[in-house]
Parts: sequence; C-alpha cells; structure tokens
Amino acid sequence: MSHATTFSPNIYEARRTALLARMANSGLILLPGNQDASMNYLHNIYPFRQDSSFAYYFGLHMPDLVGVLDTDNGTCTLYGDDPSLESIVWTGPLPTLAERGQTVGITQTASLASLPEELKAAQNAGRRIHYLPPYRGKSALQLATLLNLAVTEIARGESVDLIRAIVAQREVKSEEEIAEMTWALGITKQMHETAMRETRPGQYEYQIVGAMEGLMRRHGLQLAYPSIFSKQGEVLHNGSHHNQLQAGDWVVNDTGCSSRLGYASDITRTLPVSGQFTDRQRTLYQITLDSQLAAIAAMKPGVTNLSVHQLAVSKLVDGLKALGIFTGDTEETVLSGAYAIIFQCGLGHQIGMDVHDMENLGEAYVGYDEATTRSTLFGMRNLRMGKAYRQGMVMTVEPGLYFIPAQIDQWQAEKRHAHLINYEVLNQYRDAGGVRIEDEVLITENSCEVIGEPIPKSIAEVEALMGTAA
Repeated sequence: MSHATTFSPNIYEARRTALLARMANSGLILLPGNQDASMNYLHNIYPFRQDSSFAYYFGLHMPDLVGVLDTDNGTCTLYGDDPSLESIVWTGPLPTLAERGQTVGITQTASLASLPEELKAAQNAGRRIHYLPPYRGKSALQLATLLNLAVTEIARGESVDLIRAIVAQREVKSEEEIAEMTWALGITKQMHETAMRETRPGQYEYQIVGAMEGLMRRHGLQLAYPSIFSKQGEVLHNGSHHNQLQAGDWVVNDTGCSSRLGYASDITRTLPVSGQFTDRQRTLYQITLDSQLAAIAAMKPGVTNLSVHQLAVSKLVDGLKALGIFTGDTEETVLSGAYAIIFQCGLGHQIGMDVHDMENLGEAYVGYDEATTRSTLFGMRNLRMGKAYRQGMVMTVEPGLYFIPAQIDQWQAEKRHAHLINYEVLNQYRDAGGVRIEDEVLITENSCEVIGEPIPKSIAEVEALMGTAA
C-alpha cells in the first residue's frame, strides 16, 4: 500500500533538469503552488489540492510555496516561509522551508517576501518570465502582484513555450507514476464493487455514494473529482445524488480517487438497480461495451485518438442501426455528426495528476497539434484529445449512449439528419437514460493495456455482484 507523500528526490531533480534543458537559455520559469481556498469564511478551507505542475516538479503538497527555475544558469529555488509561532499554534510543528526542500532535492531556498524583488530585477534586465495559465482567481491575483501586472494582462503573458514543454514531459508517464495510478485504481476498484453490492431498489443515491467515499476516506484519500452516481445517466456530469432508486432503473457510476501523490483514477460502470439488466438495458449496454473493447484494441503509438473515437462511434452506430434508430450509411452518420444524437461527448482524455490531465494548460496544446485540428461539429468538438498517442500516455476510454429528450425534440423539430435518424424509433428510447463504460489505458511500445486490476464489466460479472450486500 502506498504511504509516500513524495517520490525520491532524484526523480524531482531529473524532472527539473529535463525541463531546464527543454527551456534552456530563455529566462525564468515561475511555478506557483496553490494556496488554501476558503469555503465560506477565511479559515474554513476546502481540502488542500496542490497545483499539479508545481507538484510534478517540486513534489510538495502544502500551500504557499513557489518554485523558480533559472534556465540560464540551471538553478532551482523554492520560495516560502518557515513556520511562525502563530501557525504552529494551529497546525502543530512543521518542517522548515530548507527541510522541505531537501526532501525533493532542493538546496536553494528563499522567503516569499524576497520573490517580488528577484522577479523585478529579472524584468529590468530584460529577461523573460515564463508562467502557466492560472485557473483560480487567487492564483491570478498572486501572479499579477508578483509580476506587477494588471490581472487583465495575465493571459497575454502566458508562455506557450512553457506549456508545450510541460505537456511533452508530463504526458509520458514513468513507471513510478503508473504505479501510483495503479494503486489508486486498486482503491477505486473497491469503491465500484462496494457500489455494486450496495445498489438495490429503495436505496437513495447518496447512500451508495456515502459507502464508496467512506471506504476511500478509510485510506486517507480524496476524490479525483466529484462522484457521478445517478439514475439520470443521460446528464453527463450530474452532481446530484438525491434520487431514490427503483426497480428497473440503471445507474451511471463515474467515481475515482487520487493517490496521496495526487495521481487520479477515473472509472465508470453502469449498474442495474434490480440486480439484472432489462432486455433493453442489456442490449444498449452490450453495444457500449463492444464499442469500448473495439476502441481499446485499436490503440497504439502513432494512432490518433480522433480515429479511435470515430471507430468507437461507428460501433455505436452499427449497434443502433440494428435497432432501427440509425438508418443510413455508417460512415456518413459518423462524419456528418448525426451520431451525436446519442453520444454528445468525446471518447476520452489523458489522465495523470489531473483527472483531465493538464487541461488547465489548454486543450489546444494537450489534445491537439499541427497535424490534428479540432472539429467544429456538435459532439465531435467535445473530443478533448484528437492527436496521436505516444508510448507512456494514459488515456480514459469511455464510450456511452445518452438519450436526452430535449435534444431529441429539438433535432426532430429541425429535421436535423432526418435521412440518417429514424426519430419514430428513437422516441421509443427517450426514457432510456444513459450508459457509460470507462477504463484507463496505457499506451505501450507497440500496443496498449488496461491498467489496474479488472473491475466487473461484462453483463454477467456486473449482475453477479449486484445487491449482494443485502
């Protein structure tokens, strides 16, 4: 079981060295860590979550730290403050800044108060200061203060060179990172199997969520994202857990936790509340599973996620053609965007320290490149990554079917893709809800592999575990 809160110092040293080499002789790299975030008053804070890029290079999961890498002379400095008596009263004894730095291979430290002058001197000397896009208001204010800029000017100075360098480095996962993700998946497996055992008619969604999150808390972990556990599976990011489960319902369970070093897991299963899928659910589930398995079989270095998305969509379309929902040519149904009546999102995304890995750096840099541009079609434009896989990437693969009455009504009124969609048949499924199946896939040298211990996924496996806690 993983109890570490940092990797060994040499791992962080190697990461910083690699970044310095990629950005050689280009000025300073400014990487602020996160600060505490208040819930409803200053000292009532959310559980702390470190900025992932800071954590990747500096490995410290505590607030009010800033890392600076000097690409001209190769030095790395950690800025922060030693604990004061005032803070010790509330937190207990804490390590000094120098002691914190030593755990991640940093020997050069300085106070936060000295940082603005250091940055000002660099600016006066005409040196460039590279920084990443902030995703919190407090972080934007901090950057504006440190760089003597108006908050409205921050976006103009974001470093595309730094973004590209970090994406290229972080998207290839090391053995240590895969081990962390696999460990988190082990806890996530227990969470999903707990949900299968506990789900039955009469339960409320929040009772199952509580059972899963309680198990996770017993390991001292946090969620990688708010749990999606809903009988309204057609609502893609449904955060509500207030429905009572009834016989005949099925539930989308999209739940994952983070390891202590912040590496995320992201797994989805769809569960029949009665313990067995209805005939209609069984058919839709198998169509989705066949799509996922076909997509995984096609993944390897050099293949684009866009092409695999289109393959997965083709399998969904073929399955629904057999039901009479789609009526036209499969390729036309995919390329025209008509398929998005039942699959409005993308096949998956990179995952690592962020559940949508590096998404704060911009999907244009994380998911696309000069060779693969983003579609403007409804549905296809929601594909977060289109570019080719690299060995060491970890991807989620999560096809689904989502029957959204409001979308069906609007498209039918507009006669959109009417030669490809049989709306009379589709309307017979308007109350079908949603189904999604998701795993994490590592791109290997010549192929790929699903990481983590298998979590029940076939119809027989899921049904065998459903409701057994009763």
